[in-house]
This record gives sequence, C-alpha cells and structure tokens, in this order.
Amino acid sequence: MDLTLYSALTQVVALEDETQVGEARRTAQKLAELAGFDTHDCGRVALVATELASNTLKHAGHGHLHLRALPALAGIELIAVDRGPGFDLHDCLPDGVSTRGTQGIGLGALLRQSEVFDVYADARGSVVLVRLFAKRERGSDWPVGISQHSLHDDPACGDAWQICRHGSLLSALVVDGLGHGPEAELAAQAGCKAFTRAPHGNPALLFDDMHQAMNGTRGGAVAVAQFDAHDGKLRFTGIGNIGACLVSPDKSRGMASHPGIVGAQFRRAQTFDFPHAAGQLLILFSDGLQSRWNLLDYPGLVHRHPAVIATVLHRDFCRGRDDVTVLVIALEAPDV
Repeated sequence: MDLTLYSALTQVVALEDETQVGEARRTAQKLAELAGFDTHDCGRVALVATELASNTLKHAGHGHLHLRALPALAGIELIAVDRGPGFDLHDCLPDGVSTRGTQGIGLGALLRQSEVFDVYADARGSVVLVRLFAKRERGSDWPVGISQHSLHDDPACGDAWQICRHGSLLSALVVDGLGHGPEAELAAQAGCKAFTRAPHGNPALLFDDMHQAMNGTRGGAVAVAQFDAHDGKLRFTGIGNIGACLVSPDKSRGMASHPGIVGAQFRRAQTFDFPHAAGQLLILFSDGLQSRWNLLDYPGLVHRHPAVIATVLHRDFCRGRDDVTVLVIALEAPDV
C-alpha cells in the first residue's frame, strides 16, 4: 500500500485549569470535522479529548494536549503530555481505580474508544496516546510518530518533514530551513516539493534536485533515510545538522551528516548503508532538539509507540529557541 504523510505542525492546547477542557474538546472536534469524520466519530474524538484533558488536570495539575490529523490513515491523533508524578498503568486501567480520588473512569473509557492506545509514565511525567480512525475507512495503524512545533507558536515553521511508503520501500525526509519564520519555511517547503517527485530515488540525484529547488532560498539542512523492508537495509544521507540515529533495545547508533547547506553549497552527498536495520527505531530530529539524550535512560520507552517516543523527547529536550521536529519510525520487517 502506498502512503504519504505530509509536513504539518502539531496543534497544542494548554491545560492549566478546568475551563480549558472545553477548548480541548472543541479543538479536537473541529479537527475531526475537517478530516471528514462523521457525526458519530466526531463525538468519539470529542469524548477522548475531554477525558484526556480532564485526567491531565486531575493527576498532574497542568499539561498540554497535542493534536494531529493523519490524512493518509483517515485518523486523528491526540496525546496528553504532562510533568506530573506519573502513575502505574496496570493499576489505573481498570474502571473504578483512581490515584486522585476521582471515579477512575478515564483510562478505561479511552481504551474502549480508541483504535490505538499507549502510555508512558515515570517520575518525569506522563504521555498518553490515542489514535482514532474514521469508521468508514478504518484500517491499520502505521508505527510512526511526529512532534513538530514552531518557535513561539509562529504559524510559519522553518522545519518540514515527509514520510513516504511504496510497497516494501520507506523514505523519510527532515528539512530545517536556515533560521525560522516565513523565509525559512519557504526554503524547507521547496526541499519537500523536490523530494516528493522521487522519494525513493538515488540519494545523490535526489539531493541534487533538492539543491536546485532550494537555490535562491535561504537553503537549509536536509536528511533523507531510505529503508527497504525486503533486505532490512537502511540508507542515510545528510547535509547539515539534522540529528539521526538507529535505536534498538540495547544500543543506539548515530548516523553522520556532512557539512554544508542544501540550496547554497555542499560537497556531493555521501550515502551510508546500515544493514539489519529492521526491528529498530529510526529517529530524525532538527537542531531545535538537544542532541545529548539517550532513549535507554527511559526504561521501556523503546518498546512504546513511536508517537509516544517523539512526544517524550520533545517534552524533555526541546531547546525552546528554534523550530523543532522529532520524527520516529519503527522499521518493520515485511509480513511473512
């Protein structure tokens, strides 16, 4: 099956008091309506947003609700993020159990309503993921996660990303236009447009095309990762300071980029091969995220949904002085 996810900012609703539960519900329902959900499925999205927002305020006191449409999957993603005391998932899932003296119906209700449900909680806080798919087009999930935020919530973002799947081939792009704001966004979008024409093509030719497309803009850093599930090999090509790594349950390997600016000047793009990448996590991130983090410092996080992983990394390592993109993909072996 061919699937493509196109660059889009994560929508964020701050959760500071009970009055913002209604805002979270309305924002989520509007997103579902724009995604073409019918009345019943819009109601499910609204219910989930209400439960996530309410639970965040009850057990953490404050936090955020992250929302994203997933058009290629006919889905909506909702993620509650906080820095509260955390909780034991197995204790909280049964109805009637609460760590805050409430009725304890939240997590159980979320599990019943959702097609995808996952949680990570420790002393640093909690991340609760729910994905819902439109009933008329309900299908399987795609193990990818994206957290993308512009500096100061600017509507223009200098980061852009794209993920394309064609049969056994998967290709992922992250572009960081120099600086931030509208001019950086123009550079990043020019790179994305060129990538769209041949995402699975020869990396050297692909970078030449993106270089030509970004010429005349500010230019930027670009990373492309291409994975073939048939042989399990990953090819990585990077120019500039896009961070990249492969993570397994017991180790993490960084992937090197070369200096330069796509759209301005760089030496010919060099591709590095990583065999036996199936079963590992691919993580790409712009320099709005700190680079000194280790996923293995979070026990069990490597086994969680990629959307949970991307959100935890953004929560704990966002620099707060630039646009930031975190892209996480579980590289799956082909179905037997």
